[in-house]
Amino acid sequence: MLSNSILNTFARVGAAAAGLLAPVTALAQEATEAATEAAPAAAEAAINSGDTAWMLTSTVLVLFMILPGLALFYGGLVRSKNMLSVLMQCLVVSAAIMIVWVVYGYSLAFSNGGGFNTFVGGFEKLFLSGVTPDSVSGSIPEYVFIAFQMTFACITPALIVGAFAERIKFSAVMLFCILWVTFVYFPMAHMVWSGDGALMWDWGAIDFAGGTVVHINAGVAGLVGAIMVGKRTGFGKDMMAPHSMTLTMVGASMLWVGWYGFNAGSAAAANGVAGLAMINTFTATAGAVVAWCVIETFGRGKASMLGAASGVIAGLVAVTPAAGAVGPIGAIFLGAIASALCYFFVSVVKNKFGYDDTADVFGVHGVGGIVGAIGSGIFAASSLGGVGYAEGIGMGGQVWIQIKSVIVTILWCGIGSAILYKIVDMIVGLRVTVEAEREGLDLSSHGEAAYHS
Repeated sequence: MLSNSILNTFARVGAAAAGLLAPVTALAQEATEAATEAAPAAAEAAINSGDTAWMLTSTVLVLFMILPGLALFYGGLVRSKNMLSVLMQCLVVSAAIMIVWVVYGYSLAFSNGGGFNTFVGGFEKLFLSGVTPDSVSGSIPEYVFIAFQMTFACITPALIVGAFAERIKFSAVMLFCILWVTFVYFPMAHMVWSGDGALMWDWGAIDFAGGTVVHINAGVAGLVGAIMVGKRTGFGKDMMAPHSMTLTMVGASMLWVGWYGFNAGSAAAANGVAGLAMINTFTATAGAVVAWCVIETFGRGKASMLGAASGVIAGLVAVTPAAGAVGPIGAIFLGAIASALCYFFVSVVKNKFGYDDTADVFGVHGVGGIVGAIGSGIFAASSLGGVGYAEGIGMGGQVWIQIKSVIVTILWCGIGSAILYKIVDMIVGLRVTVEAEREGLDLSSHGEAAYHS
């Protein structure tokens, strides 16, 4: 009887304990389920829908710069028999680089490179490994950041093609652009934009949206290409005027519109910095257009549509590195100064040295990028309406940082591009035949014509 009584007592105690522990067990289970859902929930909380919407829009605006903006701008500048060849180069180069970017470009540009992190990233994100819809970059999904930066990787080699238009093989363009982004663009993007441990990031270089990475890079590669590919057949003897200033003006206008994605989008958020970059993109470009027209009026007696369109690009290029650092008034002066120097290179220096840069890629993008990069160090001063410098840095120190960045870009791109052009020439050859060039690349390379009588 006693043993039964003891057993019954233990049973009652056990039941009571189980009853007391049941809520604790249930609570633990709920906590486990909550923890399982915590990661996606945290990612959702970190993502700002306004920033994401703006960056999605900016990404599409940059694509609009390339297709159809840049394609039409360059297309109008060449002769009618080469119109389609330029359109094809811009289109297919962009498509090829998109594939390269997601396979290994993003990883080389923005991942940790281990011992080589100073100059180039690593392979952690090869084929976008580890990136999911829940991955976050700042306040936006990482996929959006990847797509935005992809458009920069596409437009930069597309800019180069204007330098050697009308005489290069289509296969040479494609091979060179793929090699060039791999060995020149991706490391340069890494050095400037990838964060701590990268060369020019650690220097404190100001390059808000790509003065070194995009414009000096493309301009120098274009100049090297124009020299190594050689002059167009009949250059300096035959009439080689742009076949459609109408299309060039349309293309320049599209570039201006798309450039707001390029510059204001580089804030990576819908905030005051994006607003500053936007107004600077207005004022710098306006200053450059007016300056080019005034200079042309005094220099040759008339302001031309080609000059005004060139002024648009010069102003946009110059303000690109400075867009988030200078004030709107400083941007006007920066655009005007860039316009004057670009005009000098296009109308005087190019003729003096005799190189055939078809669409003045170096004269506008290269020179404008250099002026913008160095000018950023000057006009960022708070006394000139800019946002000021990092602690302990004055104007002289920042300008020296900017000059160092320009020198590194010119050397990296110039030497790398020359080697890559030579490799491409050895593999597929750079130039079409004289007969194909005289016929026009539209028919000889693509079997089509842009216009039919």
